Amino acid sequence: MSGPNTQYDPVEVSTLDPSAIDAAVQEALAAIAAATSLEELKAARLAHQGDKSPLALANREIGALPPTAKAEAGKRVGQARGQVAQAVAQRQGELEAERDARLLVEETVDVTAPVARRRSGSRHPLELTSERLADVFVAMGWEVAEGPEVESEWFNFDALNLGPDHPARQMQDTFFVDRPDSGLVLRTQTSPVQVRTLLERELPVYVVCPGKVFRTDELDATHTPVFHQLEGLAVDEGLTMAHLRGTLEHFVQAMFGEDIETRLRPAYFPFTEPSAELDFRCFVCGGKDPECRTCGGTGWIELGGCGMVNRAVLVACGVDPDRYSGFAFGMGIERTLMFRHGVADMHDIVEGDVRFNHQFGMEI
Repeated sequence: MSGPNTQYDPVEVSTLDPSAIDAAVQEALAAIAAATSLEELKAARLAHQGDKSPLALANREIGALPPTAKAEAGKRVGQARGQVAQAVAQRQGELEAERDARLLVEETVDVTAPVARRRSGSRHPLELTSERLADVFVAMGWEVAEGPEVESEWFNFDALNLGPDHPARQMQDTFFVDRPDSGLVLRTQTSPVQVRTLLERELPVYVVCPGKVFRTDELDATHTPVFHQLEGLAVDEGLTMAHLRGTLEHFVQAMFGEDIETRLRPAYFPFTEPSAELDFRCFVCGGKDPECRTCGGTGWIELGGCGMVNRAVLVACGVDPDRYSGFAFGMGIERTLMFRHGVADMHDIVEGDVRFNHQFGMEI
């Protein structure tokens, strides 16, 4: 059994020969300097710093040396490996800087150049508001009903308890088709859809009727001859004003915010009895700002008319008023849109400026 190696002969461990280490360092430095990209530098690093590189193999041979020789060999190999690592880090920084500068040139965007792309579309806010209003009632189990915009006078007036001498039947409010005695009008409300529903469907009935209506008004900031309404009708056994109040209160809170207070003011409509106007507390000032533009300083916002369906209307539609009762309500969709989104002028809604529509997007 031989004794420990007490003599250090660098020739015996060729990888630790100073000239071999110097050659490995020079070869590594040359490969690193020759790298023209980060990918090439990575390949050079693996070849000269990896586990099978000459310097890594020399480092493993240090353990076979006698104790007196380990310090000198370790210092020599460590300095060589440090020199290579420093060269790799320096070259990597240079290549990364070159890459970043190149990308800034290649990917430069001229933000002042005109963009040749088609603008995204948008839906009309009246349609969006109409769908949102109807969705509140659909969520309660109601149905959406539609009807023709050109109606007979019977559906538009007579069935709704509007007699021949009622002021609303005069030409200053109604668009007559062809001539006044033609019997055809552009509907002045969506109530004829409710009449058609009672004639065509089995009871009970719970429907909302959104649609376009026509009246001979001048176009100004708050009026238009063509506008949109949403009316609702519920006919069932045992319905009362309490059901009407609860339904409308839920609707107001769904559209304008939770805990919004509502109230009913007595009113008159030929097709409901008793009748009321529905108001709700101003959602902007809460009734505390006498100069509030939304509510005019009153603290209340008028939403629309409502009431219990007149017995005469039920009879005209073939419904037994002693067995069934119902309630109805109506509101303007433009009015709701103006309140919800702060639209101050009706012209913005009807003139078709795409910039006005665009802010509402493509909400489905």
